[in-house]
Amino acid sequence: MKVVIVGAGSVGSSIARELLAHKHQILLIDLKPEVIGRSGLRGARWLVGDACELSTLQDAKLEDADVVVSATGDDKVNLVVSLLAKTEFGVGRTVGRVNNPKNDWMFNDSWGVDVAVNTPQLMTALVEEAVEIGDIVRLLTLQTGVASIVEFTVPHDSHVIGSTVGGIDWPEDATLVAILRDQAPITPTRDDVLDGGDELFFVTTIAAEDGLRSLLSPGSDDAGEPRGETSSAADQASEDDGFDG
Repeated sequence: MKVVIVGAGSVGSSIARELLAHKHQILLIDLKPEVIGRSGLRGARWLVGDACELSTLQDAKLEDADVVVSATGDDKVNLVVSLLAKTEFGVGRTVGRVNNPKNDWMFNDSWGVDVAVNTPQLMTALVEEAVEIGDIVRLLTLQTGVASIVEFTVPHDSHVIGSTVGGIDWPEDATLVAILRDQAPITPTRDDVLDGGDELFFVTTIAAEDGLRSLLSPGSDDAGEPRGETSSAADQASEDDGFDG
């Protein structure tokens, strides 16, 4: 994958380092030539120039990039680069760094941003994830105001324990995409049974988050399959009826 990263500061360099480790092709654009020597990045290509100038992006052959990451410390630059990448070069995916949370509302598809990364917001979410067991935690907003990735840690006294993934009536616009159990990721299937301590990851619309929160809250009775001996007998009776029909 060809990735262009604008801004070779600590954030941009860190992203580049991770992507290089995964064998992606990286081009970094920065105004300051001195960052090349101190970055310690081997295998990356460099372009010194102003990424807000169309000529610089043309020199970078932005039309060949799969992803453009705007990771500078200036929100104006990140917005302009994302917009140019989308409108002038047709880049398929753009990621924009939000430095000031007050500017978060601008980082959407109107400005060419597919994914907005608000570092303080993400850090807050990670803190909440560590302490807010039993509540929905938003980790990342995708196309601001449209969809998000959220996490829910199943409490050990949760009513969903023992229910199968397929037996729960999830909100229409919320999709369970992964289960993290004992630090191992699981691709969920209909037959997977939920357990206490499971971390559930959803891609959901912002509007559907409240439905998820309501479904998974302690007072909800809509978790799908009931548990215990009584439910087992009821399930067996239902199956028997089905076979008789």
